[in-house]
Amino acid sequence: MNSQKLHFENSQGLQLAAFLDVPINGKTSAYAVFAHCFTCSKNFTAVRHISRALTREGIAVLRFDFTGLGESQGDFSETNFSSNVADLIDASNYLSNHYAAPKLFIGHSLGGPAAIIAASQIQSCKTVVTIGSPCDPEHVTHLFQELKTIIEQEGQAETTIGGRKFTIKKQFLQDLQKTSIQDVIANMRKALLVCHSPMDKTVGIDQAAKIFAAAKHPKSFLSLDNADHLLTKPEDSLYVGTVIANWARRYIGLPVDYGPTLEAKTQYVVARIHRNELLTEINANGHSMIADEPINLGGTNLGPSPYEILASALGACTAMTLQMYAKHKKLALDSITVYLQHNKVHAEDGANYENKRNKIDVIEREIEIKGDLSDEQKQRMLEIANRCPVHQTLSPAVKIITRLK
Repeated sequence: MNSQKLHFENSQGLQLAAFLDVPINGKTSAYAVFAHCFTCSKNFTAVRHISRALTREGIAVLRFDFTGLGESQGDFSETNFSSNVADLIDASNYLSNHYAAPKLFIGHSLGGPAAIIAASQIQSCKTVVTIGSPCDPEHVTHLFQELKTIIEQEGQAETTIGGRKFTIKKQFLQDLQKTSIQDVIANMRKALLVCHSPMDKTVGIDQAAKIFAAAKHPKSFLSLDNADHLLTKPEDSLYVGTVIANWARRYIGLPVDYGPTLEAKTQYVVARIHRNELLTEINANGHSMIADEPINLGGTNLGPSPYEILASALGACTAMTLQMYAKHKKLALDSITVYLQHNKVHAEDGANYENKRNKIDVIEREIEIKGDLSDEQKQRMLEIANRCPVHQTLSPAVKIITRLK
C-alpha cells in the first residue's frame, strides 16, 4: 500500500493525525474508515496489516488517531465514547469532501460500537465490520475495574494500559454507561460482519453473539480461531483484512476482476516494501499478491520468496505452452503438472579455479503429463517445454535497465 500522511480538523477544531492508505497501483475503487481499539493508535500493527490487505483489493483506508491519542491534538482525559463517534463522522466528512464518501466502516474492540453508531448516521456507508468488539461499550471498564471506586469518589484516576499512562475521568464512565448500541444495530440497515476469536480474553465471545443476534440480515460471522484480542500475529490480521475485502465486495460494488488488460502490449508490475520488514506487496497488471522470505532469513513467511515467484512464472508458462501445443496437435491430454526447485550450485567449468568456485542458478523442472499419449508424444512435449517464453527469457542473460523515478 501507499500511505499518505495527512491531518483533518474535527468538530472541536482540533487537528487529527491520519494516514490514507491507497492501493500501490493508484487505482481506488472504494474508501473505508478504520476505528482503532481503546487507547491504541493509527500505527497499531494489526491496523496496518488489515489496511494493507484491503488496499490490495482496491479499497483505500483512512486510519487516524482519535482526539488526545497518538499524534492527534487534544486531551485524552476530556474525551469519551461519544467524542470518538464524532471523530469518526468528521473523518467520513473529510473523505467525502476531498476524495469520495466512505462505503465501509471497520472498528476494532471499542472502535467497533463506535463504528456502528457513526456508520448508522452516514448514508454512503454500506457495510460495517467489528473485530473483537463489545456489544456493551461499558464492557471495557473491566480494564480498570479496581479504579472505578476511586474515579467515582474523586472524579478521576490514572491507570496504565499497554504500558502507557492514561487519566480516566468520571464523565468517561458515565458516557459508557448511558450508551447502548443494540437498537442501533437492529435499525442501521447496513451489511454487518462480526469478527471475533473464541479465545479472546479481553472481550468475550458472548459480546460478539449479542452483536450478531441484534443485527438483521445481511449479517455474517467470522471466527478468528486461536487469535488474541489485539491480533498480534501478522497472519491473523492479514487474514481478517483479506476476508473483509472479499466480503465487502458483494455490498459496496467493487468491480469484478476479469483479468489484466494489456495496454500497448506492456505488462506493468509494481512492488512496494515498507521500513523494517521484508513482506512485499505486488500488483501485477491489476492482480494483487505478496512476497516474503522464510523466517530463518528474517522474513515472516507470509508469501512466496522472490525466487519461488520466479520459479512459479516458469512453471505457469511451461504448463500454458504445453497446453496450447497439445490443443494445436489435438492430443488426448488430461493434465500437466510442473514441479520446480531453484538452487544455487557450484559451476562445473570455468577458465580457472576461482571461477569453478562460483555458484550459478539452476532451476530443476520436472513435468508430469497425464493422458492417452505415447512416449514419443511425451518426449516431444518435453522438447516444447524448452520453448516456453519465460524459459527463453531466463536462458540467455537478461538485460535489466534501472533508473530512479
